[in-house]
Amino acid sequence: MALRGPPPETEDQLRLRFQVELEFVQCLANPNYLNYLAQRGYFKDANFINYLKYLLYWKDAEYARYLKYPMCLYFLDLLQYEHFRRELVNAHCSKFIDEQQVLLWQHYTRRRTRLLQNRADALQNHCNASGGMPTGAATNNLNASSATPPSNSTPNSNSNSATVPVSISNNIGGANSTNNNGIDIGAVRIKTE
Repeated sequence: MALRGPPPETEDQLRLRFQVELEFVQCLANPNYLNYLAQRGYFKDANFINYLKYLLYWKDAEYARYLKYPMCLYFLDLLQYEHFRRELVNAHCSKFIDEQQVLLWQHYTRRRTRLLQNRADALQNHCNASGGMPTGAATNNLNASSATPPSNSTPNSNSNSATVPVSISNNIGGANSTNNNGIDIGAVRIKTE
């Protein structure tokens, strides 16, 4: 009698499995959810631990690019350690992790916003001084995050000069886009009217 494995998954089944695993991996970025899993004994189940090991493939760039919350990969790594899994049962531990995570996001967002605003201000000053787009600006791609700096700068009314954006575009993939109002170059919008 020949042993037969499960039938191959259809394309729809593969897509559904991808979506379910993506959603679950991203849930791991929530310390309160990790506390929930720990309190219900999931981290004591050998099959669940093996599933967490299996999910490490999300660290590959091919899959990680789909993640909206990359912090989940850090927690996925930590969940490979029994000591971390044991500590998550304690609500104080998960609360501390949650607070530290919020502080990290606040610091990162403020720092990223400040860096982008400084770059935009420097580009605006250079454009005003030289009367046009600086050399090499088209190849400088900052890959802005979803954080947008305060829009206290206004576009220059001169239609021939380059302008600094009122808001920073979310250009995660690094692809530059063009529309009929101008060209997006990373975090800088160049007016082409």
